[in-house]
Parts: sequence; structure tokens; C-alpha cells
Amino acid sequence: MTRPAQSAPESRITGFRRDEDGVWVAELECGHPQHIRHAPPFQLAAWVNDEAGRAAHIGTPLRCQLCRMPRLPPDAAAYKQTPEYDDATIPAGLLRSHRLRPGSWGEIVVLEGRVHYVLEDEDNLTFALRPGVPGVVAPERPHHIRLEPGARVQIQFFREPE
Repeated sequence: MTRPAQSAPESRITGFRRDEDGVWVAELECGHPQHIRHAPPFQLAAWVNDEAGRAAHIGTPLRCQLCRMPRLPPDAAAYKQTPEYDDATIPAGLLRSHRLRPGSWGEIVVLEGRVHYVLEDEDNLTFALRPGVPGVVAPERPHHIRLEPGARVQIQFFREPE
């Protein structure tokens, strides 16, 4: 069953920093980072390359796709962790559609590189995960992941107290 598509909620810019590749990242009120690039004709944000331009955009709302990702319940407790996997050792079952059992939550932790996390019941909504940006998997939601070459990942499993 596919869920109706939702638009990403807005969150205000609270600051800026550069990532490891020198790309500007807006820090959002929700706690998520969002890359801002001036890359015409695809992305027009010349203001990001200027200190005054960045300062003028503090408080500006941006749509945050990461806010559409499920969130771990605050009282969830870790109970299992996979070994580290790379693109050669990842189990095939994680690369095709699967679901977590009722009451079980997952957290996709990227140790290196990029991993694409796809929520199949939201019109294949895809999140690009990287170190510091984990993916949360809710119980019973169909999903799969895809590792880019060189990526390393580990999955942690959680459950809510009974």
C-alpha cells in the first residue's frame, strides 16, 4: 500500500558551515543539514557564496526532506547490531524490498561513503545517507537500500519498552 505523497515540512535556517568537500551547508532549526549550492541552471543560490548573502538568509524557511523520515521513539532501546558491510559484503536481502517486524525499528548508520535509503510506500522517497546523517526505519514499512561504491554501513535495531 502506498501512502499519499507529503510535501516536506519547512524549517528555518539557523546558520551555515562548509562540509568536507567545501560545499555550503545550511543548519536548520529541525537539526538537519541541507546543502546549498549555486549551480546554474539547476540550483540558483549565488547568495550562498557571499557572507552578507548567507547572513541575510538566516531565518529563511527551507523545505526539509529529512523531516519526512521516520523518527526513533525517544524510549527505544538498542537490542542488536549487524557487522559492518560494504558493497561486496552487504546481504542481498537488504538491497531488495523488505520490512522490519512489528515493534522493531532500525537505524542505518553510514560509516563511509553514501547509501541510498528508499521508502517504497511513499512513492519511493529516497534519502541520501552519509556519515552523520543516519536513516531511521519504522516497523513494517517496505524499504531497501543501495550502497554507492566504497560505502560502509551498519544497521542497529531498536525496540520500544513493553
